[in-house]
Amino acid sequence: MATLPPIASDFCPPFAPFFGLMGVASAMVFSSMGAGYGTFKSGIGIAGMGTFRPELMMKALIPVVMAGIISVYGLVISVLIAGSLSSSGYSLYAGFVHLGAGLCVGLTGLAAGYAIGIVGDVCVRGYAYQPRLFVAMVLVLIFAEVLGLYGLIVGLILNTKAVGDC
Repeated sequence: MATLPPIASDFCPPFAPFFGLMGVASAMVFSSMGAGYGTFKSGIGIAGMGTFRPELMMKALIPVVMAGIISVYGLVISVLIAGSLSSSGYSLYAGFVHLGAGLCVGLTGLAAGYAIGIVGDVCVRGYAYQPRLFVAMVLVLIFAEVLGLYGLIVGLILNTKAVGDC
């Protein structure tokens, strides 16, 4: 005889893992979109600057590297959330907390990538004309990167609070 699936309680419905999976997807998608935009926008500035001052190209790649780090934040939280997903005994509370953690990391990664792209484009072009602008560019890029790091920290804290097995 076939065994019947366990009856889901109000706190652990069968659709609860959907919200955790949406947290995984939103962390990866939004942080990758931010990293892609930051790479795209600052790459345009680097290409424009490279025609005038090709000797400054290697130092001008810093915005592209910093934009790429944003997608790593989304990958980290996605792997952590996916590791705690289960098809049975997964509460709705844990699903919503994982969704919140994924959205937190993803949307702050999108904002950080947007900021890195704009700052990278403008400052790299200015760096071609005034090399003393490099220090200011790096400082503003660090502050833009910290937006994504703050989202990662909050997402990690939320991920540790996602308990509530059924």
